[in-house]
Amino acid sequence: MLDNRLILNVFNLMVTKSAVPRTAFAAIADPTRRAILDHLRRGEIGAGDLARRFPVSRPAIAKHVRVLRQAGLLKERRQAQQRFYSLNPEGLAEVDRWLQPYRLFWAARLVDLKNFVEMNETEN
Repeated sequence: MLDNRLILNVFNLMVTKSAVPRTAFAAIADPTRRAILDHLRRGEIGAGDLARRFPVSRPAIAKHVRVLRQAGLLKERRQAQQRFYSLNPEGLAEVDRWLQPYRLFWAARLVDLKNFVEMNETEN
């Protein structure tokens, strides 16, 4: 039987250590963080302007931004007391490498579809 102290320690470790994802995959798993990345695709945004685009509190957006920064997906620039955020495309390299075989798969399927359509057009 498991000791209750062990269970409590494991739970505390989960909350304190695993609460902040550090990989690009974990960071983009959250829809709010994906929306932040979508906003930043258009260019650099100040922290306040970014937070105003979402229906959640500024501290909540700050936590999402921190996760994205720790995963290497955002760059931060400070100017006096302001913070500005921009995309760090190198952070998505891990995701891009994972997607590459799927791009090849779908490219081949599209070529097959094109050939099928062209073949049926010539028969009709």
